[in-house]
Formats: sequence, structure tokens, C-alpha cells
Amino acid sequence: MQQFYDLAKIASWDRFYRTHFINSLSGFKSASLIATANAARQTNLAIFSNIVHLGADPALIGFVNRPKEAAPHTIANIEATGIYSINLIDAGMVEKAHLTSAKFPEGVSEFEAVQLTPQWEEGFACPLVRESKVKYMLSLQQIIPIEMNRSFFVIGAVQAVWVEDALLEEDGFIALEKADIVTSLGIDGYYTTQRMNRYAYAKPDRPTLPL
Repeated sequence: MQQFYDLAKIASWDRFYRTHFINSLSGFKSASLIATANAARQTNLAIFSNIVHLGADPALIGFVNRPKEAAPHTIANIEATGIYSINLIDAGMVEKAHLTSAKFPEGVSEFEAVQLTPQWEEGFACPLVRESKVKYMLSLQQIIPIEMNRSFFVIGAVQAVWVEDALLEEDGFIALEKADIVTSLGIDGYYTTQRMNRYAYAKPDRPTLPL
């Protein structure tokens, strides 16, 4: 039996109950670490679960950054250097990755605080996460303010990708489940994944066919 909750009922709930409820509505999402550095190469690492594919040609990825007073470092570093990396999280990294959401003091690198390893590559002014099995570097294209809640939609163009060989299938599909890449629900739930199937390109005049 389904329950009905109108806006008045939802607004009456305890703040944290309401937050968990609303944050779960959008379903399972990616769980990734965004790594940045400022002009002095001081590093920052933060977990994000709102990363979205925007297009393949050009290859564009977007994410939502909270208001600057709540989460200033990632967006400030991206504005300063124009470069950042997104690093997918596997099951063995979950606890360390989640800990990056804590508010560490100014000047403390989350890499050091949670014991993950910065991976610097020539030609890029920010690190990757060495422990991540799928990761990519992006250059900043656009930051769009979202006036309703003072957050920002950040759009980047993919510049380079690092993927373990065993994950890449013949047609270019990256089999993330083979690397135990996790997904997230709400603000503190993490889940492993299992492939059900892949399907052929959908057309109105033919049934859906598994690959």
C-alpha cells in the first residue's frame, strides 16, 4: 500500500528525516570523488553524488556544487585553475571516500586526512585519486548559478581518461561492475551493483533485444 504525502506533511517533519526522504527520491546515483588543487598545488578532495552525463561529442560532464558558504573549496579551485578530476569509487574505498564529506580545517588536504593518494600526471594542474580504477580529467567550460538555492551547475569537458584494461569491453562499454564501483542513495547510503542486461539500440519496429 502506498502512502500519500503532500508538501504540508513533508514540511512538518523533523529536518533530518525530511532531508533523508527528499534526498532519496531521485534514486540511485553515481558516487565519485572530485579532486582539485589551488594555484599553489594544495589539494582538495570531496565526494559528490550528483554527477551527470551531458553529451558524448563533445564529451561533457556536469555536477552541482552546493552554495559557496557550505562547500567553497572545490569550486574555488576549479575557478582558479580551470581543471579538475572525477574519480569513481569502488567498494574498497567507500569509508575513506565518505569521510571526505567532513568539514576539515582550512589547509588540511582530504587526501592526507582520509589516506588516499594523489596521482599527479604531467600536463595537468590537479591530481587524480590513485586508488580509483576509473577516473578522468576535465577542463572547466561553464559555471551556471542556480538562484533558487544558491548552488552552481559546473560543466566540464573530458580531457583524458584512465581505465583498467579488464573493464573495457570490445564496443567501448566500461563494465563498472567488474571493478566493484558503487552507487549511492541519499546522502549516506552506498550500494554495490550487478548487471542485469544490455539491450540493442531501441527502434519502434522491433522488440527489445538483449545484446
